[in-house]
Amino acid sequence: MKTIAIVGAGPGLGLSLAKKFGKHGFRVAAIARNPEKLAMIESELQKLNIQTQSFVADITDLAALKQAIQSAKKVFGSIDVLEFSPYAKGDHFTDVLGTTPQSVLDLMNSYLLPAVLSVNEVLPDMINSGSGAVLFTTGISAMFPLTFAGNAGIVGAGIRNYATNLHNELKEKGVYVGHLSIGTMIQLGTAGDPDAIANAWYKLYERKECFEQIFPPDFDPTTIS
Repeated sequence: MKTIAIVGAGPGLGLSLAKKFGKHGFRVAAIARNPEKLAMIESELQKLNIQTQSFVADITDLAALKQAIQSAKKVFGSIDVLEFSPYAKGDHFTDVLGTTPQSVLDLMNSYLLPAVLSVNEVLPDMINSGSGAVLFTTGISAMFPLTFAGNAGIVGAGIRNYATNLHNELKEKGVYVGHLSIGTMIQLGTAGDPDAIANAWYKLYERKECFEQIFPPDFDPTTIS
């Protein structure tokens, strides 16, 4: 049985991803800093008979994140899919004219550095086995500049660049690397319904036909500013 580790798991997209992959036979390792939300995720998955265990870690604490991933590997034996999608808080975004070194550093510590560490912890095993997948979820500013997300765009573009390099390096080694950029608010019952995003992610993972996609598929970059 395969295992997916969801870094930054929450009751929205994280839970939807856990349900989607779990229904396809995956065990779920949920990693996040909020034990109450993790307990809710565990409860919902157990109702569906999906094997799961949560691991508490603030991903800005790289030592704690490393320990959580190592603990997940001890419990489940291996991590076959790593999905990285910490919640992007808009109140941490700075307008491009108000972007400072500190505001960029804050998001680097929250997203970019934890992404790199997470990959470091699972990639050697994936390369050795010649199988596995690393999935990066970002906001649309990773692909298209948004003036209101000056610092987020810098960091998101960095994650996308990292993911692209990983994809190019690993595609002949049996390890799939994918990137899904979300161009809408993630909210139940809307175009950004987390279940719909999880479905899109699973199709991208299952088919492995391309490196990245934008969600929703009809996203028009000319409409953003």
